[in-house]
Amino acid sequence: MNIAELAKIANAMVAKGKGILAADESSGTIQKRFDAIHVESTETNRRDYRELLFRTPAMRDRISGVILFDETIRQKAADGTPLVKIIAEAGAIPGIKVDKGAKPLAGSDGETVTEGLDGLRERLVAYHGLGARFAKWRATYDPTGRKPSFNCINANAQALARYAALCQENGIVPIVEPEVLMDGDNDIDACAMASEWVLKEVFQQLYYANVVLEGIVLKPNMAISGKKCASQAGVEEVAEKTVRVLRRSVPAAVPGIAFLSGGQSDEDATAHLNAMNAGYATPWNLTFSYGRALQHAPQTTWAGKKENAASAQAAFAHRARMNGLATLGQWKPDLEKKAA
Repeated sequence: MNIAELAKIANAMVAKGKGILAADESSGTIQKRFDAIHVESTETNRRDYRELLFRTPAMRDRISGVILFDETIRQKAADGTPLVKIIAEAGAIPGIKVDKGAKPLAGSDGETVTEGLDGLRERLVAYHGLGARFAKWRATYDPTGRKPSFNCINANAQALARYAALCQENGIVPIVEPEVLMDGDNDIDACAMASEWVLKEVFQQLYYANVVLEGIVLKPNMAISGKKCASQAGVEEVAEKTVRVLRRSVPAAVPGIAFLSGGQSDEDATAHLNAMNAGYATPWNLTFSYGRALQHAPQTTWAGKKENAASAQAAFAHRARMNGLATLGQWKPDLEKKAA
């Protein structure tokens, strides 16, 4: 294990002014998004859409890394250039999603554990050969009712730790993604309590697995109200409670925290990140690793039509710029209005 190289990659992934593009939607997920814009989810259409994003000039200025799906890391652009090469030439680091998804957790009704450890060492060797220098593994937790249970928290923490150790063994920086979901009717305090417990258990298991914290990136949820909650927390409350959870749970050795958007609107995800960076000093760089919050606007603009490519790239560049400014605490709502 080359600790210095892992730390170098991790720090580049969370560099100020930039963030990570999550373009690792599974075939099922991207089909749902394409259905919404009336585009058939063929391999060619998926390739064309992702190539459009990767060739956007703003990639060089605002995107530090791109998380890919297994299909995408093997694909070539329309002109025959590997998509991984296009990403690297734009100055971004190629990464890969390696988990096999959340499956029902035995003995824990309604909760899940993420699978994919079997054969992971060999897959990581292959992905490194294809150009991946970081990976992602996502675990999910429901904060409603009496959940999450310790069984769920512990099982997923152990899996995340085993995954992270295997990544580092193979020269790949692990993105550790424990996501407390925002789909329910829970309030922000329930989310914060669950998030703190989850993060503390994750870092305990990372320690047991001898994972070098200087060579990881954490990708957590923000402390936020569930979508079905009658009382939605405001921007400042989200920022304050998220930072409080992180200060209580995340060691200072971690280079940076790249938040997931988790179903937030484009502008909300930007505003929350900006409020944290504008209002609080932390030992970690706070940045973004957004999927939908970066892609919804360009995807809708593109709508599968070649003639819309330039407009879609402009939409992507705008969202990347807004979030880049948020990593510096320099975003303002007026910038969105000016663009509109």
